[in-house]
Formats: sequence, C-alpha cells, structure tokens
Amino acid sequence: MDKTSLNGLLDALRQTPLPGSGDTLGALKTAIHFDADTNTAQITLPIACQSLHDTLRGELQTRARAHVDTDIDVAITTDIPAFGVQRNLKPLPNISNVIAVASGKGGVGKSTTAANLALALAAEGARVGVLDADIYGPSMPRMFGLIGERPSAVDNKRITPLKNHGVSVMSIGFLVDETAPMVWRGPMVTSALNQLLHQTDWPALDVLIVDMPPGTGDIQLTLSQTVPVAGAVIVTTPQDIALSDARKGLEMFRKVSVNVLGVIENMSLYICGHCGTPASLFGEGGGQRLANDAGTQLLGELPLALDIRQAADSGCPTVAQAPDSEFARHYRQIAISVGVALARTRKDYSAAFGHIVVEDT
Repeated sequence: MDKTSLNGLLDALRQTPLPGSGDTLGALKTAIHFDADTNTAQITLPIACQSLHDTLRGELQTRARAHVDTDIDVAITTDIPAFGVQRNLKPLPNISNVIAVASGKGGVGKSTTAANLALALAAEGARVGVLDADIYGPSMPRMFGLIGERPSAVDNKRITPLKNHGVSVMSIGFLVDETAPMVWRGPMVTSALNQLLHQTDWPALDVLIVDMPPGTGDIQLTLSQTVPVAGAVIVTTPQDIALSDARKGLEMFRKVSVNVLGVIENMSLYICGHCGTPASLFGEGGGQRLANDAGTQLLGELPLALDIRQAADSGCPTVAQAPDSEFARHYRQIAISVGVALARTRKDYSAAFGHIVVEDT
C-alpha cells in the first residue's frame, strides 16, 4: 500500500463515529495504526465501551473497503489515559482519573447511581474503584455486600481496599460499627477522608468513583480543592427543589475549576409493576433543563424502579445482579457517555515533565 492510500485509509478510520456518541474516533483522540503486512487495523480507544466493539468493528471494516481490496481485520483495545485535573494537581499514584459523583441534596439516589456507574464502567472494560466519601452516612459497604468486612493493613501504614463484583471499595464504614454515629466536626471528617484516599493501597485504576456527601459545605469545597478530580457528574431528580440544589453543586465544582461532565436524571419515570402505566412522579425534563441552563449535557435518565432499590439493598446492585436487564443497559450507556465526556477533555501531561528546580549559583 502506498503512502497516499494509507493516509486515505487512516483518515477514513478516524472519521468513523463511535456508535451512539456523535463523536468520531479522531475527535476522541483514538490511537489508530494499520499494519499492511497483516492487513490489521489496531484501534486503541481511550474509553471503556466493550459493548460497542462489535458494532464499531463492522463500521470500520465497511469504511475501509473503499481503500483496500480485501476486508481488513480490526483489533480493538482500551487504554484510558489520565485526563487533566483542576489547579494543576497531579493524578494520584495508581489512579488515572478521579470522577466525583455529587448532588446538591440527599435522597436523589446518588449513592445507588455511583455504585451502578462504577459497576457499569467495570463491565465495559475499565479498572474501577469506589471511594465512599460520605463519612456521616456511608452506603457502599451495604451496596457492595461488604457489611461486617474489615480491610487489611500493609506494613501497618496502608490499607488494602476490599473488593466485590470486580470493583475495589474503601469506606469509613469498614472501620466503624454500622450503627455508630460519626459525631465529628468538618476538619475531622476532611482529615479522615484524606486518609482513606491517600493511605489506601489502591491497585492500578483507570477510574476512581468518589461518592460525594450531599451538600456544598466546607467538606465538599475542601475535597474539590485538594483532590485531583478529572470530572464531576451531577445526579438530580426532575423536580424543581432538587434541580435548584443540584445547580448549586454543579456551580461549586466550576468555581474550583473541576470539569463538569454532565447531569444524570434519576427517578425520571415510574412504571407501575401491576398495570404497566408510566408516571412522571417528580416531573418531566428537569435534568435536561438543568443541563441546558448550565451549558453541559444530559448523560442519561434512570427510572424509579423497585428492582434497582432492592438490588442495591441486597449488596448486589443492578448492573451486577441483572447485567442483561434493561436497567443495566441504561447504566452502561451512561458509563459510556461519561467516558466520552472525559475523552473530550485534555489529557494530563504532568508525568512527562521532570521536577524543575531553579537555583541561584
């Protein structure tokens, strides 16, 4: 294959859209190489989206037929880089990207969404961990079926996170009794959370999901200013009172230069289990209005469903308990949308530069 034909083929592959995203592989900074000896295109995606690989492979082969005489082979792999964070903070050791899942108020299903989002990212091929940042009301031990479990220590200095359903998890709930109230002031909570984050022996992770506590107080602000966050996801329900608080949470991240990846509308629709009649119990279109007003995107809408609640309470959230269900499909679509939103941002290049010291000699 001559150089002109090769460049034409590579351009055609770069212009291939990622199914369902509206973005081309080139726009998402996908690494694409073609080996003429083996007639193979190597596609290295910066997004975990295994459920799209077969569809994408077919589209790439179709586009390639205009440039090569025979069908090409397409090998698709995933390599999620570290993306830029706020205020020039460097990514944490072993953790490429921290994604904060937040809401302005409690009761909107943020923790359930965070748990299923983590499981969906893992199901799509990412290495994922969860940090339960809600010190006063930790939910992840129960949601991941780890109640009563205790993490082990490494050299009495670092804690090994627990793991279930393929996801590494750390929570203050592993270190205290489930019924014990955390009667701590803000500085103590912030200190405890920083210890959980920095003194946990995290394995190599593409994404660490941080389930943020509700509100926009001192704890949230301190965390947003000191933890290197690649992006934030805002969870809301459709009604006005939740949207108002969610907008405050969204603007908090922007004030500290954290990239807002988008909005997830939870409990958007309830379908009666007896008659099948749908009902918008909390209103309609609230998440889309918030996204439009704030200049971001709606990542997805999730139903109010008994199965989702029961699965989370049982310690096996929906994506793990019923991976082929319609509900799990919603979470996986949102996980891909989060990955796409992250891929649209700049990569982090801090590791490429050494530490520079200027001395007066």
